[in-house]
Amino acid sequence: MLLARRESDGLWTQDLYGERPRYVGAGHGFAGNVRALHGAPEWLDDAAALEAQAVAAARALAILDGPTASWPSLPTGSRSGAPPRVQWCHGAAGVVTSLAGLAHGDERHGALLAAGGELVWRAGPVARSAGLCHGTAGNGFAFLALLERTGDERWLARARAFAMHALAQVADLRAAAGRGRYTLFTGDVGAALLAAACLRGVAAFPGLDDL
Repeated sequence: MLLARRESDGLWTQDLYGERPRYVGAGHGFAGNVRALHGAPEWLDDAAALEAQAVAAARALAILDGPTASWPSLPTGSRSGAPPRVQWCHGAAGVVTSLAGLAHGDERHGALLAAGGELVWRAGPVARSAGLCHGTAGNGFAFLALLERTGDERWLARARAFAMHALAQVADLRAAAGRGRYTLFTGDVGAALLAAACLRGVAAFPGLDDL
């Protein structure tokens, strides 16, 4: 059913909260759907065709700026005029984690993902959240995905830097609010999960790759 609803440009229209957006990112859109489908090739008649279209769509949607790349929350020309976000749910971090397992022999795709990782690194930790969905920990998993794809230890060092920052954020936010946050995708546990993943050097994203 999900594959049948894919549109000609490789995206999907979502029926979400009374609206029908065409999100690009991992949390609600194209990148997350591709990740789910790619994870179950036995359900696909032509996994190679899905991969090729996903890689082409990611390239077409990318916003390039020197050595960095980002992706909009919604495609160009849609209702949103907001600048691209640097988050797992909507932005480069989620696109990288979702698509890093595709097209391993495609150097152009690999370079595009690395440019997305570079943007995440240059933007720095997310200021208001340590969590997975739209926080520092979720962005750190983009570096682990690039480590797994490339074997370049630079990405592990960057993931560890984000993990340490996320753990400090949790402590600071708890001190300020007098309590923690407790859900998987927006809670404090995201920082701990990134730190644990860094110790093992694995890119499996919590709640998705470990089910």
